Amino acid sequence: MDRDLAEIGRRFLIRVVPQAAGELNDLKRLAQRIPNAELRHEAIASITHKDFHVHGGCILATFLPSALARHYVRLVSVFETAVDYLDNLCDRAGSFNESDFRALHEALFDAVTPGAPVRPYFRKRATDDGGYLAELVTRSQEQFAAIPTYKSVAPYIRDVTERYCELQALKHLAPSEREQRCKDTFGDVAAGMQWWEGAAACGSTMPTFGLVFAAMRGYDPAKTRELYDAYFPHISSFHILLDYFIDQAEDSAHEELNFVACYPSREAARDGIAHIGRNALERALGIEDGRSHAFAVRAMCTFYCSRAKVREQSLGADAAAIAAAVDVDLGSTTWRPGRGVLAPLLTLYRRMIRV
Repeated sequence: MDRDLAEIGRRFLIRVVPQAAGELNDLKRLAQRIPNAELRHEAIASITHKDFHVHGGCILATFLPSALARHYVRLVSVFETAVDYLDNLCDRAGSFNESDFRALHEALFDAVTPGAPVRPYFRKRATDDGGYLAELVTRSQEQFAAIPTYKSVAPYIRDVTERYCELQALKHLAPSEREQRCKDTFGDVAAGMQWWEGAAACGSTMPTFGLVFAAMRGYDPAKTRELYDAYFPHISSFHILLDYFIDQAEDSAHEELNFVACYPSREAARDGIAHIGRNALERALGIEDGRSHAFAVRAMCTFYCSRAKVREQSLGADAAAIAAAVDVDLGSTTWRPGRGVLAPLLTLYRRMIRV
């Protein structure tokens, strides 16, 4: 098992990450043609600083045949780029206009709906991006439409997309309003989850990409439902809590809502994220292709918990505890029996993407 995981990690880094990098380079060239300087800056920044979101989203391509893997990487790259671009536009909007946030995120509804007409997503703003977002929507539609069995997962993808867009409309509101609106909306996402954990579950694209994987692998309806139930809310909540975990200082500086900061203490945050992680891993192991999905959970955790932001915020001990909850040993620097089979791959990953 130890050797198998090491080989999976190498295959992901050598075969998948370079493909994703190539797709992002193409999208960056597209972004560089945006006429408006501010929107151009946000589009390029969303690719440059959030490329690891795309890399992580492509993990399951490791387990697909070459042709399907290329399709999967193209889909993840363009859709996740649209997601990250929209997040930047809302984070740095300088306003709390809910109708603007909703108009912009109509792009994601359309992106997962092949054949849907492109709408004026910037209609609540003084200027648009010259068609860049519309191009991301069109390219996404093409990739989803090219999956022969897309109809089998489309309702689930529509569901998680609706939840995602609702979260984006609410979490960017004014500090005096956003927490209560999120609490009212996401307080009952799942039994046993705090409202901020449920809200986090709605902020992940991992269920979308897991469902695409299921369609490409030919899951039957029962197995597709099992995958959906594993990814939402368990794996998705773990994903976004990890994202907020490393962004605590940045979000505080910008006065943005951070779900990890909603825990009553640092210790409660560490233990809460670890608990969600254990549930996520258990769910991943219990579904079709469980080994593949468990690898995705562990690799995702490793990437987040080893980011430079963890060290800069003195969160190393907390990160190690969270990683241990999904059987990852962040302290391992050599190949050896035990849990430390993923962490050594970080050296290769960092060399490839120069972080």
